[in-house]
Amino acid sequence: MDLTVFAAQQASAGQLAMTFLPLVLILAVFYFIIIRPQRKQEKQDAQMRDNLEIGDEVVTNGGIVGIVFQIKEDTVVIETGGDRSKIRVKKWAIAKNETVHDD
Repeated sequence: MDLTVFAAQQASAGQLAMTFLPLVLILAVFYFIIIRPQRKQEKQDAQMRDNLEIGDEVVTNGGIVGIVFQIKEDTVVIETGGDRSKIRVKKWAIAKNETVHDD
């Protein structure tokens, strides 16, 4: 009698594992297709912002194009337009550095 109970428990454990297997596979696919590349991109963006230099031409998330005039801890002052007006923006708002540095 104990052997049949044990066999029934083994069968139900196997069915339970087969029930959760698709969910685990979907989570793994989400991780490798969505989460991992997003973290990699965030790391590259943070590195780009940390490596900003005075004189770099940047584009903000709002589409403002300017040249870095001053860099502070968490803000950047950029010059825009022909009249050389200055705008202070947060570092996280810098979307792209268009200056090519020869290293």
